[in-house]
Amino acid sequence: MTGFLGKVFGIIGVTAVLTVGAQAEEPKWHTTSSLTGQSKYGEDFKRYDYVNPDAPKGGTLNAVAPGTFDSFNPFIVRGTPAAGLNYQGGLLYDTLMAKATDEGSTSHPLIAEAYSYPDDFSSATYRLDPRAMWHDGTPVTVEDVIWSFNFLKETSQQFVRYFANVTEAVKISDREVQFRFDQKGNRELPLIMGDVVVLPKHWWEGTDANGKKRDITQPSLEIPLGSGAYRIDSFKPGSEVVWSRVEDYWGEEVAVNVGRNNFDRRRYIYILDDTAAWEAFKKGGLQDIRPENRSSRWATEYNFPAVAAGDVVKRAFADTSGQPMQAFALNTRRPQFQDRRVRKALTYAFDFETMNRTLFYDAYTRTDSYFEGSELASSGLPAGRELEILEKYRDKLPPELFTEPFTLPAYDTPTAGRDHLRTALKLFAEAGWVNKGGKLVNEKTGEPFKIEFLGDDPTDERVTMPFIQSLRRLGIETSLRIVDPSQYVNRTNDFDYDAVSIVLSQSSSPGNEQREYWGSKAADTPGTRNLMGIKDPVVDALVERVIFATDRDDLLAATHALDRVLLWNYYAVPQWHKAEVWIAYWNKFGIPEPQPSYIGADLDSWWIDPEKEKILIEKYKSVN
Repeated sequence: MTGFLGKVFGIIGVTAVLTVGAQAEEPKWHTTSSLTGQSKYGEDFKRYDYVNPDAPKGGTLNAVAPGTFDSFNPFIVRGTPAAGLNYQGGLLYDTLMAKATDEGSTSHPLIAEAYSYPDDFSSATYRLDPRAMWHDGTPVTVEDVIWSFNFLKETSQQFVRYFANVTEAVKISDREVQFRFDQKGNRELPLIMGDVVVLPKHWWEGTDANGKKRDITQPSLEIPLGSGAYRIDSFKPGSEVVWSRVEDYWGEEVAVNVGRNNFDRRRYIYILDDTAAWEAFKKGGLQDIRPENRSSRWATEYNFPAVAAGDVVKRAFADTSGQPMQAFALNTRRPQFQDRRVRKALTYAFDFETMNRTLFYDAYTRTDSYFEGSELASSGLPAGRELEILEKYRDKLPPELFTEPFTLPAYDTPTAGRDHLRTALKLFAEAGWVNKGGKLVNEKTGEPFKIEFLGDDPTDERVTMPFIQSLRRLGIETSLRIVDPSQYVNRTNDFDYDAVSIVLSQSSSPGNEQREYWGSKAADTPGTRNLMGIKDPVVDALVERVIFATDRDDLLAATHALDRVLLWNYYAVPQWHKAEVWIAYWNKFGIPEPQPSYIGADLDSWWIDPEKEKILIEKYKSVN
């Protein structure tokens, strides 16, 4: 996955295209890698083409974060990590390779300067850059890589399935580590081993200032040792964390860091909720850049004086990477959601068109694929290789999957609402739920049908209540429970909800991460992203089919099949998307143009313009 905080590192070298091809007598070392074809930079990668190589460094980027934090360990389920940390390393830790910011399924070297793999994809060997070092000046070693891999695979809920086919990491030499796989033909594995976050073995096996042995399996507020472009400078438990740029960062001058990581400090202030964060942004000084996800606010509320004066800029950046599946996830671990007809009925009760018109200013499009906006999305009827894949499971799939294109009910006529709710009641009745006295109850036990939606911000009420009202018309006892962000994280990690909003992003080359999204094992493992609790042998088989696709065409067919089966099982009620990123910012930045449309905007390529900032400080005093 790529994002605003992506950190990438490149060295000029041969571009590897992971396709099944001619047998090679000897392993070849590769630098840039891609699962979708050759990188656009070819063999002469010196820097991203959109950055300003002479971008000045300095200043402070002010940001806000929701809720609170109680840990600097992002790799375990317990605790809430501080802003700037995540299970992919965040600002503190470098990975073996880094995902590109301007093209999909492509990685460039970071701690590893090159990698190789055999023609049968049965292993991958990474060669470390001799310059890589920790912030204490200690070199990054093969032992660090092996220790990190073993810890992550054993402990991290994200990595345990991601690396399920990796049997061991072995030291080949002082600079080479080999990852060995239990199956051949997994084209993605050699590349994604570059996603391993490398942690300092010597630090984690040492003792803290009080002489107590550190324990990486527990949350902690001891500032950790890292290797990335930033280190934690100071913090106030639960309320503030300040990062400072590492002046002697080992990777500062390598290709993909050129023109990036330009802020000397990054300060995160914790804010109770989105309303308070919005007021903080308008005031200035607490949040310099605000990604906006509320269409009504974007359309009507950016009219305060700083906007009118041009001191706050409102801008939409194109996003060409495909759109996430944003939806209400139905927790099939709960008995009331285990019947597909019930889940389909709930989908029929969702009126997107009215919400889009009355709440969203027609800014959105209905999402109807788990791989929205890309060639990976299914469409029409299954045909060709996709049909061949699905035929194997015909007797375990809904018959209409083979005869009808998947479509979502549209509330686009005066009678559509009544018609769709009538259809929903019919589906409920087929599943054993009937309306008695205005309440939907189980026809055998009399138990009422109940749904509690879980949210983490008062603004969730705005987008959830129209659906709740529609469900109440069916006689369903429906409510929305808003909890603080920490409780929300804990409850979602423990799958303690009936329904919850999700945003699931996909890469342009899906693979091993699909196990965590949809796999049966993930359904029973706290902290995974299988929030719907899917436990379906057909889905499991299709996930493996995606992972072990033989080439790009085979991957497309397998992904189309997986997408189609997920849709027809109605595990979630799809919401909406837009093919652009909305960002508002105080006008104190230099921005290289054009920004990379693959991620919308690369904030790490921006810099603070001292003259612009000086003007804002003089005008508003609080902006600094």
